[in-house]
Amino acid sequence: MQVLGLIVIGIVIGLIARLVLPGRQRIGAWFTVLLGIAGALIGGLVASALGTGDIFELNILGTIVGIVAAAGLIGTADRAGIGRQRRRDAIKPGGPRRRDTLKPS
Repeated sequence: MQVLGLIVIGIVIGLIARLVLPGRQRIGAWFTVLLGIAGALIGGLVASALGTGDIFELNILGTIVGIVAAAGLIGTADRAGIGRQRRRDAIKPGGPRRRDTLKPS
């Protein structure tokens, strides 16, 4: 049950971290969720290291650190191009048209 709670708070932390970051991120929703879970783990580890609770406990310090960590992870992944979504408007039905570069003789 604790792992399920970590996943749920990771989703929430990932979404909040994405809202905190300025501009538009070009990473997918699933990647945001994974980085949010990673941020929640980092926040839980920091909170437990400081003695405010266990890694799986929900506390305010762990949540704040998790949001900051997830925002950093999402920003780094976006700048590195990891987990980028393909633009749907750039892909046209029928594929791109190829022009012949050779002139007829």
